[in-house]
Amino acid sequence: VKLRGFRIELGEIETVLAAHPGVGQAVVTVREGSPEVRRLVAYVVPEPGHEEVLAEELRSSAARALPDYMVPAAVVTLPELPLTTNGKLDHSRLPAPDFATASGRTPRTPQESILCDIYTEVLGLPEVSIDDSFFDLGGHSLLITRLVSRVRSLLSVELPVRAVFEHPTVAGLAEVLAGGGRVRPAVVPVERPARIPLSYAQRRLWFLQQLEGPSATYNIPFALRLRGALDEEALGAALRDVVARHEALRTVFPEVDGQPEQRVLPVDEARPRLSVEAVSEAELPAVLAAEAGTGFDLTRELPLRARLFGVGERQWVLSVVLHHIAGDGWSMGPLAQDLTRAYAARTSGHAPDWEPLPVQYADYTL
Repeated sequence: VKLRGFRIELGEIETVLAAHPGVGQAVVTVREGSPEVRRLVAYVVPEPGHEEVLAEELRSSAARALPDYMVPAAVVTLPELPLTTNGKLDHSRLPAPDFATASGRTPRTPQESILCDIYTEVLGLPEVSIDDSFFDLGGHSLLITRLVSRVRSLLSVELPVRAVFEHPTVAGLAEVLAGGGRVRPAVVPVERPARIPLSYAQRRLWFLQQLEGPSATYNIPFALRLRGALDEEALGAALRDVVARHEALRTVFPEVDGQPEQRVLPVDEARPRLSVEAVSEAELPAVLAAEAGTGFDLTRELPLRARLFGVGERQWVLSVVLHHIAGDGWSMGPLAQDLTRAYAARTSGHAPDWEPLPVQYADYTL
């Protein structure tokens, strides 16, 4: 499996756990609490007479033999492994581990209390103690960036990412915060120069397109199946509303005098068209793959496109492809939320009533 950017052989972990004298059988799987929180969980059947095998003892032995990212976040003891009628492991009957109860000390200071709240928010848990490790609870490097951001917002302290690796508990981080640096300035609207440069991340992607030509390597596709009555005109208007709201979705990257620049198109010029096409269920996978595999010409095309496929009576599939120069995997949530809200407004006969965004990506770049 691939977890937190690492390729992990589950059998390797199972072998280490099964080597413990009190373990008869061991299996390891990945449990998904949310799309962003996936954890390794081990299930063990003790040998007769060793029913009191402690989960922490097994985790400690695993930690001595395996790198941190391969140590299970939880160990569940079972009297026997659930099997299918064919004698294979029945993953659907493996019980979910109980992460709900914090096993450790409660916060002693207001700062520790705030940090516990941040941990529960970022990790999607109801409760943590000041002694629970961020990584044992399913944290990983991507979630650290959210943790650091929340600390910056709520405690006005600039926390280095490295500090979370070195002090993964609330108690440890609270001590580090006393020596934290001053918070960096917030992103604010900036007066736009005649030519807006690219951010470092955009420049990297622009360079790759110059090297390779239009490519689907950095496409981010998703497809959404819709059922019921669909207002095609309202959906097209909603798509234009979202592009108008987010400058990054109506930015092209032409080259001027040998240098790329961000050119934010006026709303009237950036009006994506929602194409509609009827296809069969059998044709759908190939059509979606072709759509996801078609590159963007970043010098003149919007970094977002959408197509609507009718696949039967009141059956639709909406295909949306976003180029990485305008977003990332996390961006797809806000994009879908804004599109949903705009569609609801348009089907009610009016434009969405959202407030203008306080900052845009070009402000961050500048």
